[in-house]
Amino acid sequence: MAAITAAEMWTTVGSTIASFMFLSTIIRQYCPHEVRHFLEKWMHTLACFFNPYIHVSVHEFTGTRLNRSEAYAAVEAYLSTNSSKSAKRLKLEMEKDNKNIVLSMDEYEKVTDEFQGAEISWVLGKTGLPQQPMGSVYHSEPERRFYKLTFHKRYREMIAESYLQHVMKKGKEIRVKNRQRKLYTNGAANRWFITKQTMWSDVPFEHPARFESIAMEAEKKQEIIEDLLHFSQSKDFYARIGKAWKRGYLLYGPPGTGKSTMIAAMANLLNYDVYDLELTAVKDNTELRKLLIEITSKSIIVIEDIDCSLDLTGQRKKKTEKETEDKNEQGKKETNSKDPKEESISRVTLSGLLNFIDGLWSAIGGERIIVFTTNYVEKLDPALIRRGRMDKHIELSYCSFEGFKVLAKNYLLVEAHPLFETIERLMEGTKITPADVAEALMPKSFREDAEKCLSNLIQALEEAKKKAATKKAEEESRGKEPAKDDSLVQGKHETEEPQGLDDGAVLL
Repeated sequence: MAAITAAEMWTTVGSTIASFMFLSTIIRQYCPHEVRHFLEKWMHTLACFFNPYIHVSVHEFTGTRLNRSEAYAAVEAYLSTNSSKSAKRLKLEMEKDNKNIVLSMDEYEKVTDEFQGAEISWVLGKTGLPQQPMGSVYHSEPERRFYKLTFHKRYREMIAESYLQHVMKKGKEIRVKNRQRKLYTNGAANRWFITKQTMWSDVPFEHPARFESIAMEAEKKQEIIEDLLHFSQSKDFYARIGKAWKRGYLLYGPPGTGKSTMIAAMANLLNYDVYDLELTAVKDNTELRKLLIEITSKSIIVIEDIDCSLDLTGQRKKKTEKETEDKNEQGKKETNSKDPKEESISRVTLSGLLNFIDGLWSAIGGERIIVFTTNYVEKLDPALIRRGRMDKHIELSYCSFEGFKVLAKNYLLVEAHPLFETIERLMEGTKITPADVAEALMPKSFREDAEKCLSNLIQALEEAKKKAATKKAEEESRGKEPAKDDSLVQGKHETEEPQGLDDGAVLL
Protein backbone atom coordinates (compact mmCIF):
# COMPACT_ATOMS: atom_id res chain seq x y z
CA MET A 1 0.00 0.00 0.00
CA ALA A 2 2.89 2.31 0.81
CA ALA A 3 4.43 1.63 -2.61
CA ILE A 4 1.19 2.59 -4.32
CA THR A 5 0.98 5.78 -2.30
CA ALA A 6 4.54 6.69 -3.24
CA ALA A 7 3.82 6.02 -6.91
CA GLU A 8 0.74 8.18 -6.78
CA MET A 9 2.73 10.93 -5.06
CA TRP A 10 5.42 10.97 -7.77
CA THR A 11 2.71 10.93 -10.42
CA THR A 12 1.10 13.99 -8.82
CA VAL A 13 4.47 15.77 -8.60
CA GLY A 14 5.21 15.03 -12.24
CA SER A 15 1.81 16.31 -13.34
CA THR A 16 2.28 19.48 -11.30
CA ILE A 17 5.70 20.16 -12.82
CA ALA A 18 4.34 19.53 -16.32
CA SER A 19 1.46 21.92 -15.63
CA PHE A 20 3.87 24.65 -14.47
CA MET A 21 6.04 24.16 -17.56
CA PHE A 22 2.98 24.34 -19.82
CA LEU A 23 1.75 27.46 -18.04
CA SER A 24 5.20 29.07 -18.29
CA THR A 25 5.32 28.39 -22.03
CA ILE A 26 1.86 29.91 -22.54
CA ILE A 27 2.83 33.02 -20.58
CA ARG A 28 6.04 33.49 -22.60
CA GLN A 29 4.21 33.19 -25.91
CA TYR A 30 1.03 35.14 -25.25
CA CYS A 31 1.72 37.38 -22.27
CA PRO A 32 3.00 40.88 -23.24
CA HIS A 33 6.61 41.67 -22.37
CA GLU A 34 5.57 44.53 -20.08
CA VAL A 35 3.32 42.24 -18.04
CA ARG A 36 6.01 39.58 -17.73
CA HIS A 37 8.55 42.20 -16.66
CA PHE A 38 6.12 43.45 -13.99
CA LEU A 39 5.52 39.91 -12.69
CA GLU A 40 9.26 39.17 -12.53
CA LYS A 41 9.87 42.42 -10.69
CA TRP A 42 7.06 41.65 -8.25
CA MET A 43 8.33 38.12 -7.60
CA HIS A 44 11.86 39.43 -7.03
CA THR A 45 10.56 42.01 -4.56
CA LEU A 46 8.55 39.33 -2.74
CA ALA A 47 11.60 37.05 -2.52
CA CYS A 48 13.78 39.88 -1.17
CA PHE A 49 11.15 40.66 1.47
CA PHE A 50 11.42 37.18 2.96
CA ASN A 51 15.18 36.74 2.33
CA PRO A 52 17.24 38.28 5.20
CA TYR A 53 20.55 38.19 3.30
CA ILE A 54 22.10 40.89 1.12
CA HIS A 55 24.36 40.19 -1.87
CA VAL A 56 27.09 42.48 -3.24
CA SER A 57 28.91 41.65 -6.50
CA VAL A 58 32.43 42.82 -7.36
CA HIS A 59 33.09 42.26 -11.08
CA GLU A 60 36.54 41.89 -12.62
CA PHE A 61 35.68 44.19 -15.52
CA THR A 62 33.14 46.98 -15.72
CA GLY A 63 31.45 48.61 -18.69
CA THR A 64 32.91 47.50 -22.02
CA ARG A 65 35.76 45.52 -20.45
CA LEU A 66 38.36 48.19 -21.07
CA ASN A 67 39.97 48.26 -17.67
CA ARG A 68 40.36 45.76 -14.82
CA SER A 69 38.63 46.74 -11.58
CA GLU A 70 40.93 47.82 -8.77
CA ALA A 71 38.28 46.69 -6.27
CA TYR A 72 38.29 43.17 -7.73
CA ALA A 73 42.09 42.96 -7.52
CA ALA A 74 42.00 44.13 -3.89
CA VAL A 75 39.35 41.53 -2.95
CA GLU A 76 41.34 38.82 -4.74
CA ALA A 77 44.48 39.69 -2.76
CA TYR A 78 42.57 39.96 0.53
CA LEU A 79 40.91 36.55 0.16
CA SER A 80 44.19 34.87 -0.74
CA THR A 81 45.31 35.16 2.90
CA ASN A 82 42.53 33.03 4.42
CA SER A 83 41.22 30.98 1.48
CA SER A 84 43.88 28.32 2.05
CA LYS A 85 42.44 27.68 5.52
CA SER A 86 38.76 27.15 4.65
CA ALA A 87 38.41 26.58 0.89
CA LYS A 88 38.49 23.02 -0.49
CA ARG A 89 39.26 23.88 -4.12
CA LEU A 90 42.34 26.08 -4.52
CA LYS A 91 44.62 27.50 -7.21
CA LEU A 92 48.40 27.47 -6.75
CA GLU A 93 50.51 30.46 -7.81
CA MET A 94 54.07 31.61 -7.20
CA GLU A 95 54.77 34.73 -5.17
CA LYS A 96 57.36 37.40 -5.82
CA ASP A 97 60.78 36.07 -6.94
CA ASN A 98 59.29 32.54 -7.04
CA LYS A 99 60.20 31.99 -3.40
CA ASN A 100 56.80 31.39 -1.80
CA ILE A 101 53.62 29.58 -2.83
CA VAL A 102 50.29 31.42 -2.82
CA LEU A 103 47.00 29.48 -2.62
CA SER A 104 43.83 31.24 -3.78
CA MET A 105 40.22 30.11 -4.10
CA ASP A 106 39.11 28.42 -7.30
CA GLU A 107 35.95 29.19 -9.29
CA TYR A 108 32.59 28.62 -7.54
CA GLU A 109 34.38 28.10 -4.23
CA LYS A 110 33.01 29.61 -1.02
CA VAL A 111 35.12 31.24 1.70
CA THR A 112 33.84 32.58 5.02
CA ASP A 113 35.22 35.59 6.84
CA GLU A 114 34.51 37.10 10.25
CA PHE A 115 34.53 40.80 11.07
CA GLN A 116 33.38 42.37 14.35
CA GLY A 117 31.25 39.33 15.17
CA ALA A 118 29.57 39.14 11.76
CA GLU A 119 29.90 36.08 9.55
CA ILE A 120 30.49 36.98 5.92
CA SER A 121 30.81 34.69 2.91
CA TRP A 122 32.55 35.21 -0.43
CA VAL A 123 31.95 33.15 -3.60
CA LEU A 124 33.99 33.36 -6.82
CA GLY A 125 31.69 32.99 -9.84
CA LYS A 126 31.73 33.73 -13.53
CA THR A 127 29.33 34.53 -16.33
CA GLY A 128 29.51 33.90 -20.07
CA LEU A 129 30.29 30.83 -22.14
CA PRO A 130 33.57 28.93 -22.31
CA GLN A 131 36.13 30.10 -24.83
CA GLN A 132 35.63 28.65 -28.32
CA PRO A 133 38.56 26.74 -29.87
CA MET A 134 40.89 28.51 -32.27
CA GLY A 135 39.48 28.53 -35.80
CA SER A 136 35.86 28.33 -34.69
CA VAL A 137 33.40 30.51 -36.61
CA TYR A 138 31.39 31.12 -33.44
CA HIS A 139 32.51 33.84 -31.04
CA SER A 140 31.02 33.37 -27.60
CA GLU A 141 30.61 36.07 -25.02
CA PRO A 142 33.79 36.53 -22.96
CA GLU A 143 33.85 34.98 -19.52
CA ARG A 144 33.54 37.53 -16.73
CA ARG A 145 34.55 36.61 -13.20
CA PHE A 146 33.10 38.21 -10.09
CA TYR A 147 33.13 37.88 -6.31
CA LYS A 148 29.76 37.76 -4.51
CA LEU A 149 29.66 38.99 -0.93
CA THR A 150 26.77 37.72 1.23
CA PHE A 151 25.85 38.94 4.71
CA HIS A 152 22.80 39.37 6.98
CA LYS A 153 20.87 42.57 6.55
CA ARG A 154 21.37 43.49 10.21
CA TYR A 155 25.08 44.15 9.36
CA ARG A 156 24.39 46.40 6.39
CA GLU A 157 25.71 49.59 8.01
CA MET A 158 28.82 47.94 9.42
CA ILE A 159 29.66 46.27 6.08
CA ALA A 160 29.22 49.48 4.09
CA GLU A 161 31.14 51.76 6.46
CA SER A 162 33.85 49.52 7.91
CA TYR A 163 34.25 46.08 6.39
CA LEU A 164 34.57 47.07 2.73
CA GLN A 165 37.11 49.76 3.61
CA HIS A 166 39.02 47.14 5.60
CA VAL A 167 39.04 44.75 2.64
CA MET A 168 40.25 47.43 0.19
CA LYS A 169 43.04 48.62 2.51
CA LYS A 170 44.33 45.16 3.40
CA GLY A 171 44.05 43.97 -0.20
CA LYS A 172 46.16 46.85 -1.52
CA GLU A 173 48.79 46.26 1.17
CA ILE A 174 49.02 42.59 0.21
CA ARG A 175 49.28 43.47 -3.48
CA VAL A 176 52.19 45.84 -2.83
CA LYS A 177 53.94 43.26 -0.67
CA ASN A 178 53.55 40.41 -3.19
CA ARG A 179 53.92 42.53 -6.31
CA GLN A 180 56.21 41.04 -8.93
CA ARG A 181 57.30 43.40 -11.64
CA LYS A 182 56.60 42.20 -15.15
CA LEU A 183 57.71 42.75 -18.72
CA TYR A 184 54.75 43.03 -21.10
CA THR A 185 54.52 42.77 -24.86
CA ASN A 186 51.58 43.14 -27.22
CA GLY A 187 50.53 40.35 -29.55
CA ALA A 188 48.58 40.11 -32.79
CA ALA A 189 45.13 41.71 -32.87
CA ASN A 190 43.31 38.57 -34.03
CA ARG A 191 44.21 36.76 -30.78
CA TRP A 192 42.37 39.38 -28.72
CA PHE A 193 39.40 39.39 -31.10
CA ILE A 194 38.92 35.64 -30.75
CA THR A 195 39.62 35.13 -27.04
CA LYS A 196 38.54 38.56 -25.71
CA GLN A 197 41.40 38.37 -23.23
CA THR A 198 43.92 41.07 -22.34
CA MET A 199 45.94 42.46 -25.24
CA TRP A 200 49.21 42.17 -23.31
CA SER A 201 51.27 39.07 -22.53
CA ASP A 202 53.75 39.15 -19.67
CA VAL A 203 56.75 37.45 -18.11
CA PRO A 204 58.55 38.29 -14.85
CA PHE A 205 60.92 41.24 -15.23
CA GLU A 206 64.29 40.10 -13.93
CA HIS A 207 66.80 42.35 -15.70
CA PRO A 208 69.67 43.07 -13.26
CA ALA A 209 70.75 46.46 -14.70
CA ARG A 210 71.43 49.26 -12.21
CA PHE A 211 72.60 52.81 -12.70
CA GLU A 212 75.75 51.94 -10.76
CA SER A 213 76.77 49.57 -13.57
CA ILE A 214 76.05 51.89 -16.52
CA ALA A 215 79.11 53.23 -18.35
CA MET A 216 78.34 56.94 -18.10
CA GLU A 217 79.76 60.06 -16.51
CA ALA A 218 78.77 60.26 -12.84
CA GLU A 219 77.37 63.79 -13.14
CA LYS A 220 75.10 62.92 -16.07
CA LYS A 221 74.01 59.71 -14.38
CA GLN A 222 73.06 61.54 -11.20
CA GLU A 223 71.08 64.10 -13.19
CA ILE A 224 68.96 61.32 -14.75
CA ILE A 225 68.41 59.62 -11.38
CA GLU A 226 67.23 62.85 -9.74
CA ASP A 227 64.90 63.59 -12.66
CA LEU A 228 63.29 60.13 -12.38
CA LEU A 229 62.89 60.26 -8.61
CA HIS A 230 61.42 63.77 -8.76
CA PHE A 231 58.86 62.62 -11.32
CA SER A 232 57.78 59.60 -9.24
CA GLN A 233 57.12 61.87 -6.23
CA SER A 234 55.31 64.69 -8.07
CA LYS A 235 51.71 63.51 -8.17
CA ASP A 236 50.39 66.63 -6.43
CA PHE A 237 52.52 68.90 -8.62
CA TYR A 238 51.13 67.47 -11.87
CA ALA A 239 47.57 67.73 -10.50
CA ARG A 240 48.17 71.36 -9.53
CA ILE A 241 49.45 72.41 -12.95
CA GLY A 242 46.68 70.48 -14.74
CA LYS A 243 48.95 68.06 -16.62
CA ALA A 244 48.75 64.28 -16.97
CA TRP A 245 51.19 62.50 -14.64
CA LYS A 246 53.57 61.21 -17.30
CA ARG A 247 56.98 62.03 -18.68
CA GLY A 248 58.71 61.26 -21.97
CA TYR A 249 62.36 60.30 -22.43
CA LEU A 250 64.17 60.12 -25.78
CA LEU A 251 67.27 57.91 -25.73
CA TYR A 252 69.40 58.32 -28.85
CA GLY A 253 72.88 57.39 -29.96
CA PRO A 254 74.82 54.86 -32.03
CA PRO A 255 74.08 51.13 -31.67
CA GLY A 256 75.71 49.49 -28.66
CA THR A 257 75.66 52.54 -26.39
CA GLY A 258 73.34 51.04 -23.75
CA LYS A 259 69.86 52.36 -24.53
CA SER A 260 68.07 49.12 -23.56
CA THR A 261 70.23 48.82 -20.44
CA MET A 262 69.26 52.36 -19.47
CA ILE A 263 65.55 51.44 -19.69
CA ALA A 264 66.07 48.41 -17.43
CA ALA A 265 67.97 50.57 -14.93
CA MET A 266 65.13 53.11 -14.91
CA ALA A 267 62.58 50.36 -14.21
CA ASN A 268 64.68 48.91 -11.39
CA LEU A 269 65.23 52.33 -9.83
CA LEU A 270 61.52 53.20 -9.72
CA ASN A 271 60.21 49.63 -9.28
CA TYR A 272 58.03 50.01 -12.40
CA ASP A 273 56.65 47.46 -14.86
CA VAL A 274 57.87 47.64 -18.47
CA TYR A 275 55.52 47.57 -21.48
CA ASP A 276 57.46 46.86 -24.67
CA LEU A 277 55.15 48.16 -27.40
CA GLU A 278 55.68 46.62 -30.84
CA LEU A 279 54.04 49.09 -33.22
CA THR A 280 54.21 46.79 -36.23
CA ALA A 281 51.84 44.36 -34.44
CA VAL A 282 49.22 47.09 -33.81
CA LYS A 283 46.46 47.04 -36.39
CA ASP A 284 45.34 50.68 -36.23
CA ASN A 285 44.95 53.74 -34.01
CA THR A 286 41.88 52.29 -32.26
CA GLU A 287 43.81 49.22 -31.17
CA LEU A 288 46.64 51.47 -30.00
CA ARG A 289 44.20 53.23 -27.66
CA LYS A 290 42.96 49.89 -26.31
CA LEU A 291 46.55 48.95 -25.49
CA LEU A 292 47.03 52.26 -23.69
CA ILE A 293 43.91 51.74 -21.58
CA GLU A 294 45.16 48.36 -20.32
CA ILE A 295 48.53 49.76 -19.20
CA THR A 296 48.68 50.08 -15.42
CA SER A 297 50.17 52.87 -13.36
CA LYS A 298 53.82 52.69 -12.25
CA SER A 299 54.94 51.58 -15.68
CA ILE A 300 57.40 52.42 -18.45
CA ILE A 301 56.09 52.28 -22.01
CA VAL A 302 58.94 51.51 -24.41
CA ILE A 303 59.06 51.87 -28.19
CA GLU A 304 62.53 50.80 -29.28
CA ASP A 305 64.06 51.84 -32.60
CA ILE A 306 61.07 54.03 -33.36
CA ASP A 307 62.69 55.22 -36.58
CA CYS A 308 62.42 51.61 -37.87
CA SER A 309 58.99 50.73 -36.46
CA LEU A 310 56.68 52.58 -38.85
CA ASP A 311 56.79 55.35 -41.42
CA LEU A 312 57.11 58.05 -38.76
CA THR A 313 60.32 59.70 -39.88
CA GLY A 314 60.94 63.01 -41.59
CA GLN A 315 58.59 65.90 -42.17
CA ARG A 316 54.96 65.14 -42.95
CA LYS A 317 54.56 65.43 -46.71
CA LYS A 318 51.54 66.57 -48.66
CA LYS A 319 50.52 64.24 -51.42
CA THR A 320 50.17 65.72 -54.88
CA GLU A 321 47.05 65.19 -56.92
CA LYS A 322 48.96 62.87 -59.25
CA GLU A 323 50.13 60.67 -56.35
CA THR A 324 46.57 60.47 -55.02
CA GLU A 325 45.14 59.55 -58.42
CA ASP A 326 47.79 56.88 -58.96
CA LYS A 327 47.09 55.40 -55.53
CA ASN A 328 43.32 55.35 -56.13
CA GLU A 329 43.78 53.70 -59.51
CA GLN A 330 46.10 51.10 -58.05
CA GLY A 331 43.64 50.48 -55.20
CA LYS A 332 40.84 49.75 -57.65
CA LYS A 333 42.99 47.17 -59.43
CA GLU A 334 43.90 45.40 -56.18
CA THR A 335 40.41 45.43 -54.65
CA ASN A 336 39.50 42.01 -56.00
CA SER A 337 42.95 40.46 -55.49
CA LYS A 338 43.94 41.27 -51.91
CA ASP A 339 46.86 39.45 -50.39
CA PRO A 340 45.98 38.07 -46.93
CA LYS A 341 49.34 39.32 -45.65
CA GLU A 342 48.37 42.93 -46.43
CA GLU A 343 45.52 42.74 -43.91
CA SER A 344 48.07 42.36 -41.11
CA ILE A 345 49.99 45.51 -42.07
CA SER A 346 49.86 48.13 -39.33
CA ARG A 347 47.83 51.23 -40.10
CA VAL A 348 49.01 53.26 -37.11
CA THR A 349 49.55 56.87 -38.18
CA LEU A 350 51.77 59.60 -36.81
CA SER A 351 48.65 61.42 -35.60
CA GLY A 352 47.51 58.32 -33.73
CA LEU A 353 50.89 57.93 -32.07
CA LEU A 354 50.95 61.59 -31.05
CA ASN A 355 47.52 61.22 -29.44
CA PHE A 356 48.79 58.08 -27.71
CA ILE A 357 51.64 60.09 -26.17
CA ASP A 358 49.86 63.24 -25.00
CA GLY A 359 46.24 63.18 -26.21
CA LEU A 360 43.10 62.89 -24.11
CA TRP A 361 43.50 59.13 -23.71
CA SER A 362 47.00 59.52 -22.29
CA ALA A 363 45.52 60.98 -19.08
CA ILE A 364 43.90 57.63 -18.17
CA GLY A 365 45.84 56.21 -15.26
CA GLY A 366 48.97 57.97 -14.11
CA GLU A 367 52.61 57.66 -13.12
CA ARG A 368 53.73 56.53 -16.55
CA ILE A 369 56.99 57.06 -18.37
CA ILE A 370 57.19 56.86 -22.17
CA VAL A 371 60.59 56.02 -23.66
CA PHE A 372 61.59 56.21 -27.32
CA THR A 373 64.93 54.88 -28.52
CA THR A 374 66.57 55.58 -31.88
CA ASN A 375 69.94 55.35 -33.56
CA TYR A 376 69.20 58.26 -35.89
CA VAL A 377 67.43 61.06 -34.08
CA GLU A 378 67.71 63.39 -37.08
CA LYS A 379 65.28 61.16 -39.02
CA LEU A 380 62.39 61.56 -36.60
CA ASP A 381 59.57 64.01 -37.17
CA PRO A 382 60.11 67.06 -34.91
CA ALA A 383 56.46 66.86 -33.81
CA LEU A 384 57.16 63.44 -32.31
CA ILE A 385 60.11 64.41 -30.12
CA ARG A 386 59.39 68.00 -29.13
CA ARG A 387 59.25 69.03 -25.47
CA GLY A 388 55.91 68.14 -23.93
CA ARG A 389 56.04 64.74 -25.62
CA MET A 390 59.65 63.72 -25.18
CA ASP A 391 60.44 65.99 -22.23
CA LYS A 392 64.05 64.91 -21.70
CA HIS A 393 66.51 64.02 -24.45
CA ILE A 394 69.38 61.78 -23.32
CA GLU A 395 72.30 61.20 -25.65
CA LEU A 396 74.08 57.89 -25.17
CA SER A 397 77.27 58.29 -27.16
CA TYR A 398 80.60 56.50 -27.44
CA CYS A 399 82.40 55.30 -24.35
CA SER A 400 84.46 57.83 -22.40
CA PHE A 401 87.37 57.09 -20.10
CA GLU A 402 85.13 57.60 -17.06
CA GLY A 403 82.66 55.11 -18.52
CA PHE A 404 85.51 52.68 -19.11
CA LYS A 405 86.48 52.85 -15.42
CA VAL A 406 82.92 51.85 -14.46
CA LEU A 407 83.10 48.84 -16.78
CA ALA A 408 86.58 47.88 -15.53
CA LYS A 409 85.26 47.87 -11.97
CA ASN A 410 82.20 45.81 -12.96
CA TYR A 411 84.00 43.23 -15.10
CA LEU A 412 87.47 43.02 -13.55
CA LEU A 413 86.98 44.45 -10.04
CA VAL A 414 89.83 46.85 -10.84
CA GLU A 415 89.78 50.57 -9.99
CA ALA A 416 93.39 51.40 -10.90
CA HIS A 417 96.02 49.77 -13.13
CA PRO A 418 99.23 50.85 -14.93
CA LEU A 419 97.53 50.24 -18.30
CA PHE A 420 94.82 52.82 -17.53
CA GLU A 421 97.07 55.65 -18.77
CA THR A 422 97.56 54.00 -22.15
CA ILE A 423 93.83 53.31 -22.46
CA GLU A 424 92.97 56.92 -21.61
CA ARG A 425 95.34 58.20 -24.30
CA LEU A 426 93.88 55.87 -26.95
CA MET A 427 90.27 56.66 -26.06
CA GLU A 428 90.73 60.41 -26.55
CA GLY A 429 90.81 60.09 -30.32
CA THR A 430 88.93 56.83 -30.85
CA LYS A 431 85.22 56.17 -31.10
CA ILE A 432 84.27 52.89 -29.44
CA THR A 433 80.92 51.90 -27.96
CA PRO A 434 80.42 50.66 -24.39
CA ALA A 435 79.33 47.31 -25.86
CA ASP A 436 82.69 46.89 -27.62
CA VAL A 437 84.57 47.91 -24.47
CA ALA A 438 82.58 45.42 -22.40
CA GLU A 439 83.28 42.63 -24.89
CA ALA A 440 87.02 43.33 -24.74
CA LEU A 441 86.98 43.34 -20.93
CA MET A 442 84.97 40.13 -20.70
CA PRO A 443 87.21 37.25 -19.56
CA LYS A 444 87.04 34.44 -22.13
CA SER A 445 88.49 31.78 -19.81
CA PHE A 446 89.53 31.28 -16.21
CA ARG A 447 93.18 31.84 -17.21
CA GLU A 448 92.61 35.44 -18.34
CA ASP A 449 93.37 37.97 -15.62
CA ALA A 450 92.76 41.72 -15.49
CA GLU A 451 95.97 42.59 -17.32
CA LYS A 452 95.11 40.25 -20.21
CA CYS A 453 91.61 41.75 -20.55
CA LEU A 454 92.99 45.30 -20.48
CA SER A 455 95.51 44.34 -23.16
CA ASN A 456 92.63 43.05 -25.26
CA LEU A 457 90.96 46.43 -24.94
CA ILE A 458 94.15 48.25 -25.95
CA GLN A 459 94.37 46.05 -29.02
CA ALA A 460 90.71 46.78 -29.89
CA LEU A 461 91.30 50.53 -29.49
CA GLU A 462 94.34 50.44 -31.73
CA GLU A 463 92.43 48.52 -34.41
CA ALA A 464 89.51 50.94 -34.23
CA LYS A 465 91.86 53.92 -34.49
CA LYS A 466 93.69 52.39 -37.45
CA LYS A 467 90.40 51.58 -39.19
CA ALA A 468 89.13 55.15 -38.70
CA ALA A 469 92.37 56.58 -40.11
CA THR A 470 92.20 54.29 -43.16
CA LYS A 471 88.61 55.30 -43.84
CA LYS A 472 89.48 58.97 -43.55
CA ALA A 473 92.40 58.59 -45.96
CA GLU A 474 90.18 56.81 -48.49
CA GLU A 475 87.61 59.59 -48.33
CA GLU A 476 90.28 62.27 -48.79
CA SER A 477 91.72 60.41 -51.75
CA ARG A 478 88.30 60.43 -53.39
CA GLY A 479 88.01 64.16 -52.87
CA LYS A 480 85.25 63.90 -50.30
CA GLU A 481 84.93 65.58 -46.96
CA PRO A 482 85.50 63.38 -43.90
CA ALA A 483 82.33 61.90 -42.45
CA LYS A 484 80.82 63.97 -39.70
CA ASP A 485 80.83 62.68 -36.15
CA ASP A 486 77.38 61.21 -35.44
CA SER A 487 77.59 62.32 -31.84
CA LEU A 488 78.14 65.93 -32.89
CA VAL A 489 75.17 65.83 -35.23
CA GLN A 490 72.98 64.35 -32.53
CA GLY A 491 74.25 66.83 -29.94
CA LYS A 492 73.38 69.68 -32.26
CA HIS A 493 69.89 68.26 -32.77
CA GLU A 494 69.31 68.07 -29.04
CA THR A 495 70.29 71.69 -28.44
CA GLU A 496 67.93 72.97 -31.11
CA GLU A 497 64.65 74.41 -29.88
CA PRO A 498 61.59 72.30 -30.74
CA GLN A 499 59.54 73.77 -33.54
CA GLY A 500 56.45 75.64 -32.53
CA LEU A 501 56.79 75.24 -28.76
CA ASP A 502 59.31 76.49 -26.24
CA ASP A 503 60.47 74.56 -23.17
CA GLY A 504 58.06 76.37 -20.88
CA ALA A 505 54.87 75.81 -22.88
CA VAL A 506 54.26 72.13 -22.25
CA LEU A 507 50.63 72.25 -21.15
CA LEU A 508 48.48 70.88 -23.94
